[in-house]
Amino acid sequence: MQGNLDEIDIRSILQLIEVGQQTGLLFVQAHSISHHNQSGIEEVLRSETFYNWKQQSWIVFFLNGQIIYASDGESNLSRLSDYLHHYGVKVQLDEMQLVSLASLNEPEYGYLWLLLGQNIVSSTQARSIIHRAVYETIFDLLSLRQGSFIFKQGSTLVPQLTTLQITPTLTRILKQVQQWKRLYPEIKSADQFPVITDITGLRTSLPPVTLDRLKHWADEKTSLRQLARRLNQDILTVAKAIYPYAQHGWIQLVYSATSKSQSYKQESELNQSGRRKMRIVCIDEGKSFCETVNSILQRQGYEAIILNNPLEALGLVFRLKPDLILCNVAVSELDGYEICAMLRQSTAFRLIPIIVLTDKSSFIEQTKARIAGATDYLTKPFGYTELLILVEKYLNCSVV
Repeated sequence: MQGNLDEIDIRSILQLIEVGQQTGLLFVQAHSISHHNQSGIEEVLRSETFYNWKQQSWIVFFLNGQIIYASDGESNLSRLSDYLHHYGVKVQLDEMQLVSLASLNEPEYGYLWLLLGQNIVSSTQARSIIHRAVYETIFDLLSLRQGSFIFKQGSTLVPQLTTLQITPTLTRILKQVQQWKRLYPEIKSADQFPVITDITGLRTSLPPVTLDRLKHWADEKTSLRQLARRLNQDILTVAKAIYPYAQHGWIQLVYSATSKSQSYKQESELNQSGRRKMRIVCIDEGKSFCETVNSILQRQGYEAIILNNPLEALGLVFRLKPDLILCNVAVSELDGYEICAMLRQSTAFRLIPIIVLTDKSSFIEQTKARIAGATDYLTKPFGYTELLILVEKYLNCSVV
């Protein structure tokens, strides 16, 4: 059995394996997604990646229609090392052990049995690690929409320490996936890193003990996924604990270590006179129009950032932290009113001026703008002065 996930989803594949009481392994590979961001965005965000589906893969092992183990496709034992961290066990392999594990089709599983045989971990701890590895892998797979799969019948991993029934496992994880979607756009991926962006806000709102714990978690080196492993919690529990702070803008979730981005942020927020530049994000699919707006705003001393992809823009603006947003209502996939309404749901954007750009000047358009939470609207085409007057009105700064 093999195919693409746009033909059959992971849930159906797993159910077929369960009904047929199949023994073997399921290999799933995510399709590479290329993101053609324009150079302006890449310059702002440097080398950071906002979607980390590279050529990721997963393997799930079955015995008589039940799951016995699941791997994320990596063979460097980093995931197992995170699980073992909770029990105070460090991954340490000599040369002979490395050679022996390299010959296995699942080194992670082999090493776990090695630790079990040496009484370094107990059978209870090993079962818990296996269950967590399965839950984490199935959670990722149920969130996957583009990819290919191959199910190969035959031998599976030996020996077996535990098995998990597919239906109850799916039921539990599907509920988590649904709840996970509600955390968007503040939290989009288990591989994001929580970073403290407003220590003052946290200090005035949290007791010292909670703040210290949060500072320990948000160390700019540990992803949500790693936190969940080390705390022996599922990823949803950890994400929900971080979510309120992300909503208030006290913590941000980024896709890579932030040392470079933080230094760039400090540089980019200051203009040549040493004063902070006001950052304006323009969301519009019309490249020539955006180039014109970009030229107008930059000549007046603003930091202008153009986002041509509305879906990507929704996530990027949380990272860019603009002082004002210009958003065209006539864009595909998500219109400007939807983008405005979604941003207004976040505390971080409750007070940020959002100006919608529309081709129509009518009472209906004004009403739709107000309902969506827009601060104001601007009818296209508009003149140089008209744009700057409106921007100045809401940024409360002088036009040069």
